[in-house]
Amino acid sequence: MGMTAAGRALRFLALALALTAVAGEARSAASPWARTPEAAVRLVSASEAVGDLDRLRLGLEFELAPGWKTYWRSPGEGGLPPALDWSGSGNLGEASLYWPAPARFTILGIDSVGYEDGLLLPMDVQVPRPGEPVQASLRVDYLTCSDICVPQSAELALALPAGPARPSAEAFAIDRWRGRAPRPDPAAGRAELAAGGDGAVLHVALPGIEAEDIFIEAEGFAAFGRPTPAAGGLAVPVAWAKGGPDALLGRELVATVTGGGEALEQRLRVAPAGERASYGLAIILALALAGGVILNLMPCVLPVLGIKLMHFAGLGGAGRGRARVEFLAVAAGVVFSFWLLAGAAIAAAAAGMAVGWGVQFQQPVFLAAMLFLLLLFAANLWGAFEIPTPRFAGGLRGGPFLTGMFATLLATPCSAPFVGTAVGFALTRGPAEIALIFTALGLGLALPYLGVAAFPGLAAALPKPGRWMARLRFLLGLALAGTAVWLLTVLAAQLGWAAGLGALLAAALPAALVAAWARLRGRLLAAGAVAAAAAGLAAVVVLPAAMDKAAPGGRWQAFDEARIGLLVSEGRTVFVDVTADWCITCRFNKAAVLDRGPVAARLAGDVVAMRADWTRPDPAISAYLARFARYGIPFNAVYGPGAPAGIALPELLTGGAVLEAMDKAGRKG
Repeated sequence: MGMTAAGRALRFLALALALTAVAGEARSAASPWARTPEAAVRLVSASEAVGDLDRLRLGLEFELAPGWKTYWRSPGEGGLPPALDWSGSGNLGEASLYWPAPARFTILGIDSVGYEDGLLLPMDVQVPRPGEPVQASLRVDYLTCSDICVPQSAELALALPAGPARPSAEAFAIDRWRGRAPRPDPAAGRAELAAGGDGAVLHVALPGIEAEDIFIEAEGFAAFGRPTPAAGGLAVPVAWAKGGPDALLGRELVATVTGGGEALEQRLRVAPAGERASYGLAIILALALAGGVILNLMPCVLPVLGIKLMHFAGLGGAGRGRARVEFLAVAAGVVFSFWLLAGAAIAAAAAGMAVGWGVQFQQPVFLAAMLFLLLLFAANLWGAFEIPTPRFAGGLRGGPFLTGMFATLLATPCSAPFVGTAVGFALTRGPAEIALIFTALGLGLALPYLGVAAFPGLAAALPKPGRWMARLRFLLGLALAGTAVWLLTVLAAQLGWAAGLGALLAAALPAALVAAWARLRGRLLAAGAVAAAAAGLAAVVVLPAAMDKAAPGGRWQAFDEARIGLLVSEGRTVFVDVTADWCITCRFNKAAVLDRGPVAARLAGDVVAMRADWTRPDPAISAYLARFARYGIPFNAVYGPGAPAGIALPELLTGGAVLEAMDKAGRKG
């Protein structure tokens, strides 16, 4: 019995020693707490050892007593940020801090910015000699305040041995607090300074951002008070400024914007209140005009090429006056449609709704209406009836006028070069600028028709209409029926194939009834029925297989904006593709660049490929685009250690541009 009791005692002692060793190992990734009555602070590591890492993820963790606070890097009108001194450390280099988004509070009547309850300040620290042990020695001086302020100082030490860099117990907390750090926002903000009385107010425009608070850093030139909501952004009082408010003009400020559960970091250039860069607006109008012209060549507009050609060919041998009127009517329809789009954008912006280029294709009702119109125009080309003149068109011929409107509607899924820039600029401005820019876009799209109206001899020189036109009309009608099939696939992607086919029948039946009511011609109605049956067969049999074949492979991950910063911090390169089933230019980019050649190889290799599907409305994707001042797709961006804020690519991709951006983003240091 005695031996057994002794054996049990020895086993218990061994177990206790083992547990103590394990506990000691678990604490090896954290220094001891340095405690005072007001706060406690310690240094933690995300890994238990150095491994082959050239950067360590560390964190400075604070615990604050109830009612006590400490300060952000820019503490406001009062307070001091923590000061870190790494002298005495071994095998440790420069530290990069990731400040979590702060809160605003008032202490002793002074508006300050910082943290309460607790804080973990994440940081990346360079390791000059990977694989060798690290000795971190940190002196931290910080300020804690409640009804009184108490300066604090602590000496912290943390040793990390060589060996496998397994995640520590503190790794999750470090990553969680790092996720609270503001994401860099590459979209440049706009700020206007208005002086009045003894103070000044900074009006900050923040399009596409649900802003609740803003913290502005001005390198000691000014302090900024609590903001209030203003049209399109926030109004921030300027508490004081060295050299007066004018000292801020022309300066670039760093602003941290919080709201909607997230935080963004943006750069603001300060301009005088009321400044409107007329020269900049003139450039944007020129870009809008050029973008509208290029839009005629984009694949989204090509489906209505048949209607355009028939109007052009039908004027062969006609007088110059008729040709001029016809093409002016088409141009009027185009410009009128852009005015409608401008009005919708102004109304949506005034109501605080998200607006964008082509977003109507996210709505099933709009897709079903377009499906009906396509079948109706196909029946018109097949000669089933003539489109009557609408009352609002006055003396204009209804067919050409509606052709212009129809071309505009089908153009909106495409974002041609310059179109995204112009629309993005417009949607951050007032109603007058929105109207001007959309008018310029409309004039650009209408420019070919205006050119023919100016030189009507081009149309009059064509051969006179004859039997050749009947064959051409039939073929071009089939082209429009094919476009209807494309819209059917977009509708099916949103609602499912059963609902999509139901919408096809619901659209085909009224179109057939309208055609029958207008002119009963059995042969043409039969041809239309055959075309509709062929479209349905393609939708049921051919297109699902083609879509399954073109579906993203394993290399594409779902878009997760929060993961981009973490991947970049690990040295990874990230490629983001914002696309939609209704975006034809997106399909062109995939077929011509993303799914072939060296770009496809890079996306399947060392680059993390993320795809954001905007086929249906998605506020997160809309907000992501708005932060780049983009309101339409396609949109692509590349992130990496050399470009943590992202490199935005042009609408039409080339393999060279994508590879160059990947190489630039992937460079370290």
